[in-house]
Amino acid sequence: MWRPEFDFVAAHKARLYGYHRRLCVYSHHYRGTPEVPGLVLGLDRGGSCLGIVYDVEAGHWEQVLAQVRKRELLGDAYDEAVKSFELHDSGRKVEAITYVVQRGSAQYAPLAPKEETLRLINQGKGAMGTCRDYVANTIRHLRQLGIHDAGLENLAGDVLGEIRPRA
Repeated sequence: MWRPEFDFVAAHKARLYGYHRRLCVYSHHYRGTPEVPGLVLGLDRGGSCLGIVYDVEAGHWEQVLAQVRKRELLGDAYDEAVKSFELHDSGRKVEAITYVVQRGSAQYAPLAPKEETLRLINQGKGAMGTCRDYVANTIRHLRQLGIHDAGLENLAGDVLGEIRPRA
């Protein structure tokens, strides 16, 4: 979301039901290696997720889709799917292409304790940089958009080095 890497006409906050955002993909290329994987986000089954739906100019659609497929379909971690999203501002439903995690993939990371998740975040470094920077940038961008993600906020203090007051 914070680095779409394509031109778009508009961006809309939208909710996807039936999936939630989670660090559930071992990154073997962009944010890690097969020997020292990082973790990246995927849409996993259950719950709902507030994110962004992008409008792409019709004349650029095929080029943008090819570019996104090249980035997202590296390996077998994600399945491309057309899903119904509810626009946050109007409640209107739109269909959009998204990428959901493939639980049968060897890159699928099952839910792990926080310490293990942080270990993978801290160790991952790949072709696009560190996993830690990826997670930090995602947290910051979601905050700028006014999107609260409980799972990522649970990691924010450790990833961003925030000091939290004791309750």
